[in-house]
Amino acid sequence: MENMQLLVLVLSKYEKLDKFLVALDKAGIKGATVINSAGMARLLNGETDAILGSIRAYLSPEREDNRTVFIVTCQEKIKKAIDVIHDVFGTLDQPDTGVLFVIPTIYTEGIISC
Repeated sequence: MENMQLLVLVLSKYEKLDKFLVALDKAGIKGATVINSAGMARLLNGETDAILGSIRAYLSPEREDNRTVFIVTCQEKIKKAIDVIHDVFGTLDQPDTGVLFVIPTIYTEGIISC
């Protein structure tokens, strides 16, 4: 399938994940995969130099994991998905909120057409 994109959303604060998935469905985006993930600073556990230990303390050490959402969809739906992200989570420009990026795919199979 051509013109497909991979949207990756890494959420540090994932309390609204269920609301987000429902909103995606209502927006006509029917497929997403969610996995547990952890960032490098959280995994290092303060075992390297002092700066990384400080970063870990800053990144809310009481929560040990993130959620990473993968969405493969046609290019036309990417803007809609980003709008849903902003509606549910707000902008991701604050520390320890999330990371979002989109990359083109070379080949996809098994994806429901757009």
